[in-house]
Amino acid sequence: MSVAPLDNTPPDPSRPVNRFDRYFEVTARGSTMTRELRGGLATFFTMAYIVVLNPLILGGAVDGDGKALAIPAIAAATALVAGLMTILMGVVGRFPLAVAAGLGVNALVAYEIAPQMTWADAMGLVVIEGVIIAVLVLTGLRTAVFRSVPTQMKTAIGVGIGLFLTIIGLVDAGFVRRIPDAANSTVPLGLGIGGKLASWPTLVFVLGLLLTLVLVVRRVKGAILIGIFASTALAMVVEALGNVGPSFVNGVPNPKGWSLNVPTLPSNPVDLPDLSLLGQFNVLGSWERAGWLVVLMFIFTLLVTDFFDTMGTMVAVGQEGSMLDEQGTPPRAKEILLVDSIGAAAGGAASVSSNTAYIESAAGVAEGARTGVANLVTGALFLLAMFLAPLVVVVPFEAASVALVVVGFLMMTAVRTIDWSDYEIAIPAFLTIVLMPFTYSISNGIGAGLITYVVIKLAKGKAREVHPLLYAVAALFVVYFLRGPIEALVF
Repeated sequence: MSVAPLDNTPPDPSRPVNRFDRYFEVTARGSTMTRELRGGLATFFTMAYIVVLNPLILGGAVDGDGKALAIPAIAAATALVAGLMTILMGVVGRFPLAVAAGLGVNALVAYEIAPQMTWADAMGLVVIEGVIIAVLVLTGLRTAVFRSVPTQMKTAIGVGIGLFLTIIGLVDAGFVRRIPDAANSTVPLGLGIGGKLASWPTLVFVLGLLLTLVLVVRRVKGAILIGIFASTALAMVVEALGNVGPSFVNGVPNPKGWSLNVPTLPSNPVDLPDLSLLGQFNVLGSWERAGWLVVLMFIFTLLVTDFFDTMGTMVAVGQEGSMLDEQGTPPRAKEILLVDSIGAAAGGAASVSSNTAYIESAAGVAEGARTGVANLVTGALFLLAMFLAPLVVVVPFEAASVALVVVGFLMMTAVRTIDWSDYEIAIPAFLTIVLMPFTYSISNGIGAGLITYVVIKLAKGKAREVHPLLYAVAALFVVYFLRGPIEALVF
């Protein structure tokens, strides 16, 4: 789907302004420097939470020796790698796709891999996984797999990610919450607290969302960015007047508190970064400590998750900005995938887990970003965040989540291009779309959709219509979904 032009007069794509414009194809893609600046800012403020959240996830776990990573060092390294990889994606991939420590992968590293070895060993596995993916890109296999996926399935991936973003935004903002006794309830999720919107932070989210939707409908430039800033400002006022506090106070839940960050101005906005974790990895230790079967299974899980999450994210962001070709492939796909694989290895080398493409980049695309210039802005802000971390944590989830819900709507509109009368594509597309938000995983949705697509084609006697690579991919996903029973049998 495409977002309506944010400026009245589109630039002439046949007349680039200068070499910078020509290299990044700013004019050629119908963008402007103003749009790229807005897009870069929107992407950063939508995903800046990772500078805070990644340290909480990694820093809250211990390795096999009972050692924990220092939270300030994780925060600094998270911002550093995100900044450098995002800029590299902009310069090499020339695509508005920001990169940072991947959620889900970091939890896997923290709570499943690290406890069976040292932190250095665990991060060494992430480096190995990144190198393997890079080799797959350089040999053309990763790009070939991407191109083998049917176009309408790629559309379904984008739509599914839109719904995934929406549920993330609603849950992070506290508008939708997990019911504590879900096992004894008819539904696992509910509205607010006890079916009511009973907290000030949730009210801030609702007002910010309504404001942003009105701005989007009225085609106001910078609607999403304005929504984030306005919601943050309102949150700061509410906190100053009501002293709401965080969602956890000394380990005790405070359901009516702010999620992730408390919106208050810090007394000391500048701090020197601690980069002591850089280079603290070991690629060989895990093989001796945990055994080669365990290590291979961990690497396989990391590989499948990174491999397909990025492919889905790339499609969704390109789809949001109408930057895909007839086969649903964005420009410079190989370069985009290569930088993403480098990010995986770089994240391991810096002890912050695998870095990968972020779907929150769609917020920047919705603001008009179409090129890697937006990444230069986002990356520079991440580098500044190393020194200005106290300012980054001013924005609570309730303010940032506004963008996720709005972008989810924009991405959802592409569902109309899927042929729902053709069950051979409609059923796999349906499973792809619904399983992403329902299982909180992009890879799960892609895997279920592709397996179903292959099975249906075989059942219909149309085996030749399936690209040979898809058979291999479907088989890998079968192993991926059955890795629990396989681990139980092998280990």
